[in-house]
Amino acid sequence: CPSCDAEPAQIGACLAGDALLAPQLAASPGLRVPGALCGFELALRAVLGQQVSVRAATTLAGRLVAAFGAPLPGPLQTGGLTHSTPTPTRLAAASVEAIAAIGLPRRRAECVRALAAAFASGELRLRPGEDAAQVSAALLSLPGIGPWTAEYIAMRALRCPDAFPAGDLGVQRALGVRGARDAEARAEAWRPFRAYAVMHLWGTLSTSGATPA
Repeated sequence: CPSCDAEPAQIGACLAGDALLAPQLAASPGLRVPGALCGFELALRAVLGQQVSVRAATTLAGRLVAAFGAPLPGPLQTGGLTHSTPTPTRLAAASVEAIAAIGLPRRRAECVRALAAAFASGELRLRPGEDAAQVSAALLSLPGIGPWTAEYIAMRALRCPDAFPAGDLGVQRALGVRGARDAEARAEAWRPFRAYAVMHLWGTLSTSGATPA
Protein backbone atom coordinates (compact mmCIF):
# COMPACT_ATOMS: atom_id res chain seq x y z
CA CYS A 1 0.00 0.00 0.00
CA PRO A 2 1.16 3.61 -0.50
CA SER A 3 2.52 3.97 3.01
CA CYS A 4 5.69 3.16 4.91
CA ASP A 5 5.73 -0.44 3.71
CA ALA A 6 5.84 0.57 0.03
CA GLU A 7 8.72 -0.68 -2.12
CA PRO A 8 10.34 2.42 -3.69
CA ALA A 9 12.65 0.41 -5.96
CA GLN A 10 9.76 -1.58 -7.40
CA ILE A 11 7.62 1.50 -7.88
CA GLY A 12 10.50 3.42 -9.43
CA ALA A 13 11.29 0.60 -11.84
CA CYS A 14 7.67 0.63 -13.02
CA LEU A 15 7.45 4.38 -13.55
CA ALA A 16 10.99 5.47 -14.49
CA GLY A 17 10.63 4.44 -18.12
CA ASP A 18 8.19 7.29 -18.69
CA ALA A 19 9.97 10.43 -19.88
CA LEU A 20 7.47 12.68 -18.12
CA LEU A 21 7.82 10.98 -14.75
CA ALA A 22 11.54 10.24 -14.80
CA PRO A 23 12.70 13.74 -13.71
CA GLN A 24 10.21 13.77 -10.84
CA LEU A 25 11.29 10.31 -9.73
CA ALA A 26 14.90 11.48 -9.69
CA ALA A 27 13.99 14.63 -7.75
CA SER A 28 11.70 12.88 -5.26
CA PRO A 29 12.82 9.26 -4.91
CA GLY A 30 10.66 7.18 -2.62
CA LEU A 31 7.72 9.60 -2.77
CA ARG A 32 4.72 8.16 -0.91
CA VAL A 33 0.99 8.68 -1.27
CA PRO A 34 -0.20 10.29 1.98
CA GLY A 35 -2.76 8.17 3.80
CA ALA A 36 -5.41 9.28 6.27
CA LEU A 37 -5.93 8.57 9.95
CA CYS A 38 -9.71 8.82 9.59
CA GLY A 39 -11.39 7.60 6.42
CA PHE A 40 -14.61 9.47 7.14
CA GLU A 41 -12.84 12.80 7.65
CA LEU A 42 -10.85 12.28 4.45
CA ALA A 43 -14.02 11.49 2.49
CA LEU A 44 -15.80 14.46 4.01
CA ARG A 45 -13.01 16.83 3.00
CA ALA A 46 -12.95 15.32 -0.50
CA VAL A 47 -16.65 16.08 -0.92
CA LEU A 48 -16.25 19.61 0.45
CA GLY A 49 -13.39 20.14 -2.00
CA GLN A 50 -15.38 19.28 -5.11
CA GLN A 51 -15.21 22.04 -7.73
CA VAL A 52 -13.80 24.66 -5.33
CA SER A 53 -10.33 25.94 -4.49
CA VAL A 54 -8.28 24.50 -1.65
CA ARG A 55 -8.83 27.72 0.30
CA ALA A 56 -12.59 27.55 -0.16
CA ALA A 57 -12.66 23.87 0.84
CA THR A 58 -10.69 24.69 4.00
CA THR A 59 -13.16 27.45 4.86
CA LEU A 60 -16.12 25.10 4.38
CA ALA A 61 -14.47 22.41 6.51
CA GLY A 62 -13.95 24.92 9.30
CA ARG A 63 -17.58 26.01 9.17
CA LEU A 64 -18.79 22.40 9.22
CA VAL A 65 -16.64 21.58 12.23
CA ALA A 66 -17.77 24.70 14.07
CA ALA A 67 -21.43 23.90 13.39
CA PHE A 68 -21.46 20.15 14.01
CA GLY A 69 -18.21 19.19 15.73
CA ALA A 70 -17.80 18.72 19.47
CA PRO A 71 -15.84 21.37 21.40
CA LEU A 72 -12.54 20.04 22.71
CA PRO A 73 -11.62 20.31 26.40
CA GLY A 74 -9.62 23.45 27.15
CA PRO A 75 -6.22 21.72 27.54
CA LEU A 76 -6.56 20.22 24.04
CA GLN A 77 -7.32 23.53 22.35
CA THR A 78 -3.93 24.37 20.93
CA GLY A 79 -2.80 26.01 17.73
CA GLY A 80 -6.30 27.20 16.89
CA LEU A 81 -7.81 23.72 17.28
CA THR A 82 -11.15 24.05 19.09
CA HIS A 83 -13.46 21.27 17.85
CA SER A 84 -13.29 17.65 16.74
CA THR A 85 -14.53 16.55 13.33
CA PRO A 86 -18.30 15.91 13.30
CA THR A 87 -19.18 12.27 13.76
CA PRO A 88 -21.08 10.41 11.03
CA THR A 89 -24.00 9.97 13.45
CA ARG A 90 -24.22 13.71 14.13
CA LEU A 91 -24.16 14.67 10.46
CA ALA A 92 -26.56 11.90 9.46
CA ALA A 93 -29.08 13.27 11.99
CA ALA A 94 -28.75 16.84 10.71
CA SER A 95 -31.11 18.25 8.12
CA VAL A 96 -29.91 18.99 4.61
CA GLU A 97 -30.88 22.62 5.19
CA ALA A 98 -28.68 22.86 8.29
CA ILE A 99 -25.69 21.40 6.45
CA ALA A 100 -26.26 23.64 3.44
CA ALA A 101 -26.26 26.67 5.76
CA ILE A 102 -22.44 26.55 5.97
CA GLY A 103 -22.38 27.69 2.35
CA LEU A 104 -22.90 24.47 0.39
CA PRO A 105 -25.16 23.94 -2.62
CA ARG A 106 -28.10 21.76 -1.64
CA ARG A 107 -26.89 18.84 -3.74
CA ARG A 108 -23.53 18.82 -1.99
CA ALA A 109 -25.22 19.08 1.39
CA GLU A 110 -27.28 16.02 0.44
CA CYS A 111 -24.04 14.26 -0.46
CA VAL A 112 -22.49 15.07 2.93
CA ARG A 113 -25.56 13.75 4.74
CA ALA A 114 -25.74 10.59 2.61
CA LEU A 115 -22.03 9.92 3.16
CA ALA A 116 -22.46 10.32 6.91
CA ALA A 117 -25.52 8.05 6.93
CA ALA A 118 -23.63 5.32 5.05
CA PHE A 119 -20.86 5.48 7.65
CA ALA A 120 -23.23 5.63 10.60
CA SER A 121 -25.10 2.54 9.41
CA GLY A 122 -21.89 0.58 8.81
CA GLU A 123 -22.72 0.28 5.11
CA LEU A 124 -19.50 2.09 4.20
CA ARG A 125 -16.07 1.56 5.73
CA LEU A 126 -12.98 3.36 4.52
CA ARG A 127 -9.81 1.78 5.81
CA PRO A 128 -6.77 0.04 4.35
CA GLY A 129 -7.47 -3.49 3.22
CA GLU A 130 -11.09 -2.94 2.20
CA ASP A 131 -11.99 -4.16 -1.28
CA ALA A 132 -11.45 -1.12 -3.51
CA ALA A 133 -14.00 -2.17 -6.13
CA GLN A 134 -16.74 -2.71 -3.54
CA VAL A 135 -15.97 0.55 -1.75
CA SER A 136 -15.93 2.44 -5.05
CA ALA A 137 -19.31 0.99 -5.99
CA ALA A 138 -20.73 2.02 -2.61
CA LEU A 139 -19.35 5.53 -2.95
CA LEU A 140 -20.63 5.96 -6.50
CA SER A 141 -24.11 4.93 -5.36
CA LEU A 142 -24.26 8.02 -3.12
CA PRO A 143 -25.72 11.23 -4.57
CA GLY A 144 -23.05 13.69 -5.62
CA ILE A 145 -20.06 11.34 -5.61
CA GLY A 146 -18.44 10.66 -8.97
CA PRO A 147 -15.36 8.80 -10.19
CA TRP A 148 -12.88 11.55 -9.22
CA THR A 149 -14.01 11.58 -5.60
CA ALA A 150 -14.15 7.78 -5.37
CA GLU A 151 -10.65 7.35 -6.80
CA TYR A 152 -9.18 10.10 -4.64
CA ILE A 153 -10.67 8.47 -1.53
CA ALA A 154 -9.26 5.10 -2.66
CA MET A 155 -5.81 6.71 -2.97
CA ARG A 156 -5.82 8.27 0.48
CA ALA A 157 -8.17 6.29 2.73
CA LEU A 158 -7.88 2.78 1.27
CA ARG A 159 -4.22 3.32 0.33
CA CYS A 160 -4.89 1.67 -2.99
CA PRO A 161 -1.64 1.85 -5.02
CA ASP A 162 -3.40 1.74 -8.38
CA ALA A 163 -6.15 4.29 -7.74
CA PHE A 164 -6.21 6.88 -10.49
CA PRO A 165 -8.47 9.97 -10.52
CA ALA A 166 -8.46 10.34 -14.29
CA GLY A 167 -10.91 13.23 -14.12
CA ASP A 168 -8.51 15.38 -12.11
CA LEU A 169 -7.77 18.52 -14.10
CA GLY A 170 -4.27 18.74 -12.65
CA VAL A 171 -3.47 15.23 -13.82
CA GLN A 172 -4.83 15.99 -17.28
CA ARG A 173 -2.87 19.24 -17.42
CA ALA A 174 0.36 17.51 -16.43
CA LEU A 175 -0.22 14.81 -19.05
CA GLY A 176 -1.15 17.30 -21.75
CA VAL A 177 -4.42 15.52 -22.48
CA ARG A 178 -8.06 16.56 -22.46
CA GLY A 179 -10.52 14.24 -20.81
CA ALA A 180 -10.51 11.29 -18.43
CA ARG A 181 -10.46 8.71 -21.20
CA ASP A 182 -7.19 10.03 -22.63
CA ALA A 183 -5.69 10.20 -19.14
CA GLU A 184 -6.69 6.59 -18.48
CA ALA A 185 -5.06 5.47 -21.72
CA ARG A 186 -1.87 7.37 -20.96
CA ALA A 187 -1.65 5.87 -17.47
CA GLU A 188 -2.20 2.26 -18.47
CA ALA A 189 1.55 1.53 -18.52
CA TRP A 190 1.88 2.63 -14.88
CA ARG A 191 -0.21 -0.17 -13.41
CA PRO A 192 -0.21 -1.24 -10.60
CA PHE A 193 1.27 2.01 -9.24
CA ARG A 194 -0.84 4.71 -10.82
CA ALA A 195 -1.49 6.41 -7.46
CA TYR A 196 2.23 7.10 -7.14
CA ALA A 197 2.30 8.43 -10.67
CA VAL A 198 -0.44 10.88 -9.68
CA MET A 199 1.74 12.25 -6.89
CA HIS A 200 4.59 12.78 -9.33
CA LEU A 201 2.27 14.37 -11.89
CA TRP A 202 1.06 16.84 -9.29
CA GLY A 203 4.73 17.44 -8.53
CA THR A 204 5.38 18.51 -12.12
CA LEU A 205 2.70 21.18 -11.72
CA SER A 206 4.28 22.43 -8.51
CA THR A 207 7.72 22.76 -10.09
CA SER A 208 6.24 24.51 -13.12
CA GLY A 209 4.38 27.01 -10.95
CA ALA A 210 0.96 25.65 -11.89
CA THR A 211 -1.61 24.66 -9.28
CA PRO A 212 -2.95 21.09 -9.09
CA ALA A 213 -6.74 20.90 -9.44
